[in-house]
Amino acid sequence: MSLPQSLDSVGAACAHILLTRDPAAKLMTARAVARGWRLGKLAHRFDAAMPDRPARPDKPELLPPNQMPKRGRIGSDRARIAMLHALAHIEFVAIDLAFDLIGRFGGEFPPEFTDEWMRVGADEAMHFALLDRRLRQLGSHYGALPAHDGLWQAAGETAHDALARLAIVPMVLEARALDITPATVARFEGVGDEVSARMLRRIMTDEIRHVSAGTTWFAHATKRLGLDPANHYQILVKRHFRGGLKPPFNDSARRQAGLTREFYSPLAQ
Repeated sequence: MSLPQSLDSVGAACAHILLTRDPAAKLMTARAVARGWRLGKLAHRFDAAMPDRPARPDKPELLPPNQMPKRGRIGSDRARIAMLHALAHIEFVAIDLAFDLIGRFGGEFPPEFTDEWMRVGADEAMHFALLDRRLRQLGSHYGALPAHDGLWQAAGETAHDALARLAIVPMVLEARALDITPATVARFEGVGDEVSARMLRRIMTDEIRHVSAGTTWFAHATKRLGLDPANHYQILVKRHFRGGLKPPFNDSARRQAGLTREFYSPLAQ
C-alpha cells in the first residue's frame, strides 16, 4: 500500500491513520506510514491536528468496562476466543495511541523520538494482525464480540502533556501487560493452545521494548526540565490514572524496560 502524495508530513500521516475506520485499512496504513518515514518520504513536520477520538468501525460494539460480559474459564473455545478478542482490541487501540503520540507530541522531541515510536506503531499493527488471524483460525474475527471503551480515556486525559502521556500509556498501561501476560500465556498452555501462547510470548517481547521507549523518552524529557524522573512519574500517575497500581508486578520485565521499582513501588496499592 502506498500513501497519497498529499500525506507528505509526519503529522498529516499520523492524523490519517487515526481517521481511518476500517481495521484492515488502518493496519495497512500504519505499516505504510512507518515505511514512508523509514524511507525518508515524510517530512519531520507536525502540521495536522490530531482528532480528539479516532474513527472507529461499526463493530465491535464499545461498552463501558463494567458492562462487558464475563469471559468465563479459558478452557472453553468460547472463552479463549473472548480473551484473544479482548487482546486484539487492545492492540487495535494501541495503533492509534502510538501514532497519536507521534503526531501530537513529536514536535517537542528530536527526530529519534519519531523513529522509535514509528517502530512501536508498526509493532502494534503487527500484533493486531497476528491476533485477528488467530481469531479467524478459531472461527471468529475482530468485531465479533463487544469491547470496552476505556482504553482511549488515557489519551484524552493526557492530550496536552507529553510527559503525562508517556507516564500513563507505556509506563502504566503497557507495563501492566508485562505483569499479566505470563499468567495468560500459562493459561493458554494449560489448555493445550501452544499456538496462542507462543504468539503472546512474542508480543510480550515487543512490549518490553515499548515500555523501554516510554521510560527512555520520559527520562530524556524530565532531565531537560530538571525534574526527578521517578518523583515526577508518581505525581503524574496520581493526577491522571484512576485506580492505582496493583501488584503483583513483573519486576524482572519492568527492570529490562528501565522501569525500576523506585518508580512504581510507592504507588502500589
